[in-house]
Amino acid sequence: MVVEELEVAGNMEDILFIDIETVPQEASYADLDDRWRKLWDHKATSLARNEETPEELYPRAGIYAEFGKVICISAGFISSTGDKRELRIKSFYGHDEKKLLTDFCSLLDQSYFAQSHFLCAHNGKEFDFPYLCRRILVNELPMPGILDLAGKKPWEVKHLDTLLLWKFGDYKSYTSLNLLAALFNIPSPKDDLDGSMIKDVYYLDKNLERIKEYCQKDVTVLASIFLRMNNFPVLIEEEVKIV
Repeated sequence: MVVEELEVAGNMEDILFIDIETVPQEASYADLDDRWRKLWDHKATSLARNEETPEELYPRAGIYAEFGKVICISAGFISSTGDKRELRIKSFYGHDEKKLLTDFCSLLDQSYFAQSHFLCAHNGKEFDFPYLCRRILVNELPMPGILDLAGKKPWEVKHLDTLLLWKFGDYKSYTSLNLLAALFNIPSPKDDLDGSMIKDVYYLDKNLERIKEYCQKDVTVLASIFLRMNNFPVLIEEEVKIV
């Protein structure tokens, strides 16, 4: 299955590896206005498992595109010259979601990416890709063709997902990027942060640079996992370039 996906994609240079970081729209439940508090209260009723209150559940709001926003997108592609290869990573990040989405969409709309590239993310088909599409619509931006699924047949969708590739048709469980990294003996991307810490690092520590670096590590690990799934060596530090 993995080999078949790679054959469809063409070669490694035709894949744009991405990861996104998201946070709730507001720093805390108390900061929500009346309308949005009621909407979150309704959402929280379906999320509560142990009588958690909507306020207690609000830190999770960032994983829902209706209640969250994108603060960082890191994108990387592998280029090769002879026997040398390089993962080049660029990040789009900031407090202005519309601007970072505009800049990222401009990248996707470049003819080079729009015509030949695939997007790859871990759990991308359930999270990254639909989240980006929803926030692009909320920000009144035109949808890049590579993200637009309208009218496309399944084989015309240029989306790869390492989670689905690892499942090999088994839909019973979720396998994290960090677990796959351990399985393939790749250094953990969670050596400084994990997803549960992003909200506080953003709103309390106000440290976007730290979040960007975390996102870039995820892209590096994502690309290495995809390489290993296709019997290529993983990336080494010297092969990663931040642009």
